[in-house]
Amino acid sequence: MTLVRRLARPLLAAQFVYGGVDQLRRPDTKAANGGPLIPALAGTAIGPVSLPENPAGLVRLNGGIMAGAGSLLALGRLPRLSALVLAASVVPTTLSGHRFWEEEDQEAKSRELGQVLKDVGLLGGLLITAVDTSGKPGLGWRAKRAGRDAKRAAKLAKADAQRTSGRLKRDAELQVRRGRDAVGL
Repeated sequence: MTLVRRLARPLLAAQFVYGGVDQLRRPDTKAANGGPLIPALAGTAIGPVSLPENPAGLVRLNGGIMAGAGSLLALGRLPRLSALVLAASVVPTTLSGHRFWEEEDQEAKSRELGQVLKDVGLLGGLLITAVDTSGKPGLGWRAKRAGRDAKRAAKLAKADAQRTSGRLKRDAELQVRRGRDAVGL
């Protein structure tokens, strides 16, 4: 892992670990300031899993996800998956926590818009992290390379089969000639 990755991942993750722990410690405050999105999501089923019914439980779940995935990202464990999980948690957190469009006061609106832009920047960093292969070839490159290698191997096998077939044909013709010569034809 390069020095940049060793530094960047914990720096990017710090905001999520801090915010996640804060949500775990004070979920009621966050749920009260969450606007209509949190009650709308409460109790929703996502596949076989249903989200908590109460808004504080939903905030606590989000906090646990953020703290856990942020810690994994900071430690460099499953960084791509951790970044994807964090990216998925940024959107509802931003939409529920920083509703600048509802603010009447210009200063408060500006402050909330700044927070939204910060979160959008974090989302961009997470998306870059999610596709970062740590200097190793990506899946697309490896698939293309495997296809090229298979094509080359097939071409070599075909050439080898043609050589072997030609050699067998010549040997068979030689045996036939020797048999004719032995019989006197």
